[in-house]
Amino acid sequence: MVRWLLCVAALVILIVAVGGITRLTESGLSITQWKPITGAIPPLTEAQWQAEFAGYKQIPQYVDVNGPAGMTLAQYKFIYFWEWVHRLLARLIGLAFALPLAWFWLKRTIPLGYKPRLLALLALGGLQGAVGWWMVSSGLSPEALDRVSHFRLAAHLLTALVTLGGLIWTALDLAQLRLGQPPARVTRFGGIVLAMLAFQLFMGAMVAGLRAGYVAGAGWFNPGAWPLMQGSLFPDGVEWGLGPLHVLFSDPYMTHFIHRWWAWAVVAALVVLSRHMRALRARGTSVAIHCAFGTQILLGIFTVWSGVTLWIAVAHQLCAALLVAVTVWGVHILGRRDMVGLGV
Repeated sequence: MVRWLLCVAALVILIVAVGGITRLTESGLSITQWKPITGAIPPLTEAQWQAEFAGYKQIPQYVDVNGPAGMTLAQYKFIYFWEWVHRLLARLIGLAFALPLAWFWLKRTIPLGYKPRLLALLALGGLQGAVGWWMVSSGLSPEALDRVSHFRLAAHLLTALVTLGGLIWTALDLAQLRLGQPPARVTRFGGIVLAMLAFQLFMGAMVAGLRAGYVAGAGWFNPGAWPLMQGSLFPDGVEWGLGPLHVLFSDPYMTHFIHRWWAWAVVAALVVLSRHMRALRARGTSVAIHCAFGTQILLGIFTVWSGVTLWIAVAHQLCAALLVAVTVWGVHILGRRDMVGLGV
């Protein structure tokens, strides 16, 4: 069961990366209907493609952006492909979790006390699909902008990452069970680290949804784009008159500013977590955490300097999922019952 959960976790990491491609290629609104079963088969004839394209032509993204730019059917097929892959992978993840779960359930091999947790993970997967369509629907109505709601995008991403964390934590608990050890607990410090990382990921989703990665400027090794924004520590352009909630969560300049500097608070917390790992003789976990957050910081900087180049921005999102995985690993080690009394 441990390998099964880790394989599903790997698929979740993959879909997070594909979701990044979908967002950056503006593909997320290309499929305007949700068909859980028949939608797994893409258009196969010219008439079917024309029908899908006709549906896409009704939404604001086409009317306001791609239509005036002269989008062709071939260009539409490109963005359709990435959204279709994203949805197909989501279906595969559902099957990869639900079918083995049913098998283990029928064989009565699920350890005592783990059925509710596994059902909760299954429910999270279902919720992820519902939140995904809720997100897409925000960009389909005639009153919508040419993109989805950044709040719904954040909910979609965070649900995936919470599911990822739950899969890894449960797999680690089951591995501990094999050794005769009880499940781990979330310590106070571990909870703080996870909460700090969750807020950083939330703000990253805000930045993505608002396309705020572009507001700092660009240019390789350009200090005016990083560590500064538009050549100054605090950027011009924040719309203060729209109220504090808008400024904090809907202003592209402020969300970008918070995301880039809160990252260092998260790094400090992860450094302390890594030191605890070394104290517990979990050197491999410590190295993994350092590598993950170091790479993530560099990718974030390079994303800004490159003007949000697709492959760098996707790598940044992929690394965020890997950072969640290794942080959960570290917090799990910190919370193992056999570690109690070691001063962590």
